[in-house]
Amino acid sequence: MKFVSVQLSYFFRDRKVRRNVRSLLKYVAFITAVIVVYAVVFHFVMLYEGESHSWVTGFYWTLTVMSTLGFGDITFHSDLGRLFSILVLLSGIVLLLIVLPFAFIRFFYAPWLETQVRMRAPRAVPPDTDGHVVICDYDSIAPGLIRRMEQEDIPYFVLEEDPSVAANYHLDGISVIAGEVDSKATYEALRLDRARLVLANREDTVNTNIILTVREVEPDETVVAIASAKDSIDILELSGATHVLPLKQWLGEQLANRVNAQHTQAYPIGQYENLLVAELPVHHTPLSGKTIRETRLRQISGVSIVGVWERGTLLPARPDLPLGPSSVLVVVGTEDQLAALDDLFMIYSVNPNPVVVIGGGRVGAAAARALSARDIPVHLVERDATLCGRLDTVCDQVFAGDAADYYLLDKAGVLQAPSVVLTTNDDAVNIYLASYCRKLNPDIRIVSRITHERNVEAIHRAGADFVLSYASLGTEAVFSIIKGKELIVLGEGINLFSVPTPRSLQGKALADTGIGAQTGLTVIALQENGEVTTDLSASTVLTPDAELLMLGGGEQRRDFVDLFGL
Repeated sequence: MKFVSVQLSYFFRDRKVRRNVRSLLKYVAFITAVIVVYAVVFHFVMLYEGESHSWVTGFYWTLTVMSTLGFGDITFHSDLGRLFSILVLLSGIVLLLIVLPFAFIRFFYAPWLETQVRMRAPRAVPPDTDGHVVICDYDSIAPGLIRRMEQEDIPYFVLEEDPSVAANYHLDGISVIAGEVDSKATYEALRLDRARLVLANREDTVNTNIILTVREVEPDETVVAIASAKDSIDILELSGATHVLPLKQWLGEQLANRVNAQHTQAYPIGQYENLLVAELPVHHTPLSGKTIRETRLRQISGVSIVGVWERGTLLPARPDLPLGPSSVLVVVGTEDQLAALDDLFMIYSVNPNPVVVIGGGRVGAAAARALSARDIPVHLVERDATLCGRLDTVCDQVFAGDAADYYLLDKAGVLQAPSVVLTTNDDAVNIYLASYCRKLNPDIRIVSRITHERNVEAIHRAGADFVLSYASLGTEAVFSIIKGKELIVLGEGINLFSVPTPRSLQGKALADTGIGAQTGLTVIALQENGEVTTDLSASTVLTPDAELLMLGGGEQRRDFVDLFGL
């Protein structure tokens, strides 16, 4: 009964529902008046035929005729009576059998069912919840972030304002809380005093309101805000955000870090403890055509090759793996070791021609600025003349027009460029342009953004060398804050993570574990007693206190847990 009373309270709280119920009651009153009129007329017609009945009989006859039951125990014998019976019967069919059920369903039953659906989503987190993450919107970042947190057994709750949408999320197995994002009561119900982090991932204006409300409820809560516009960064920080993530700007910078331009050098893409993770393109260097063993980079500079990118696929660094012109080495080493590596390869010129950036939106503009900051010449292709004017001072040259125009791309220098960066927010356009640029210049390095994960394989088939999405970057950025680690972005679907050595592998040599063969993961280092060791061999023994630092995707990690446990 208590649950029903709560449902009724929530049901009648809606102004539209109250208006619908009033309309339904008015219709019921109208039908009641019609029945009363027909009962009165019944008596007059019966008196006309010389009969007399009680008022109860009049209502009884009216209801049996209008509902088409027609028992036949009370009948008229005159034409007037029969005509009146036809009128009552037809009006009853319309008013009781057609209009009333539809009015009841439309104004009461359907809203009642909708209320029951809306009530399915919880309004508060369980009392024993601790260390949870609050996600303020189920946007493109949320699914990947949720998968990562489920792998780490980190509780989470998605905040959804629409109760119907929240109910659907709840039915889909997503931990969701229904509530207003700007309400103190909502965040009190989310138990922010026990929460690990709040992710404000809505529009910049809404995020400001979220931050201020969270700060009012829990002043010391860690709040991560995503900034769409560059000008919003300062506003979100002043509002109280602990971390502000300008993801579109970072996406452009990450794409810019993956181009081949000017001299060959290692480009750092992240840091783990005192080690830097970097990428080194093989193109136009003596490394092309050699195996990893033959490069002797560990002996010469001290860096360790932990993986090889080959047209969008990260291959494990096996000693006999041959390197081709399109190969990109993933190396790990200290700052001094990477500097020594750069000294070896700075003499090799990749291509002095400008890098071509296609798309002048926020991502494209950030990529162009990042390249210009490294003194790399940039040619930008953009259809919107307004954007072209804004970026005229950032790029060496700006070409206004359609990137599908061969003459425009030729003029922009795609046929001679070392790299092209595709930054449009349309996956189909990026796939088309990747294929087009690959045909025009087989040696060019194609770096592209992507929106939907399902299109990653398609754009790699089209010829892209490196692909990164806004969602993946956002997932890695937020998760690195949750775990208190430095952000390392390796590529779409590839993560760097550490796990304690499972009991089933303790005491075994690395070659005997079968980690790579059975899961596809690459063990790149061991961390023990605060020290990270990258100099691994097949005979390296896994000790109980060691942590494995591995490269791979989420599916491969699940396979690792299923096979070896934790």
